[in-house]
Amino acid sequence: MEGVDENLGRWPVSTEIPVQWGDMDSLNHVNHTVFLTWMETARMIYFDQCGIMEKMESEGIGPILASLKANYISPVHFPDKMTVKATISAMGNSSFEMSYRIFSEKNSGKIACEGTVLGVLFDYNSGKSTPIPDELRSRIVEIESKGSDDP
Repeated sequence: MEGVDENLGRWPVSTEIPVQWGDMDSLNHVNHTVFLTWMETARMIYFDQCGIMEKMESEGIGPILASLKANYISPVHFPDKMTVKATISAMGNSSFEMSYRIFSEKNSGKIACEGTVLGVLFDYNSGKSTPIPDELRSRIVEIESKGSDDP
């Protein structure tokens, strides 16, 4: 993706999520879709911090997902506590890439899953993508500056 910036990809957002008994599937591990929900939770925390949800409410301009990818590294079981970290790793004209790492407390803090989504800033009034405004870009770089290169 064009727009790769050395100021991005610094993992500034982190949240802890307990594994619920209902997250398990019939194979006795957390269902793959639950990892996507955990990523979504971290994404919404990030969006709230950068002000994109305010823009959605005030102007009808907000994020929409174009694609997602998850790499499941190790199974997760109840009980456990997950730490989900998120970063914006690249920005294009109207698109952005977010990356996630999900760590298992029960498994000595090792990565259980990594994921990536491609998002697009979307004008819900016109039904078309729209360029990421400079003020939003600046806020994202500011948020990223509070992270570290090592999640």
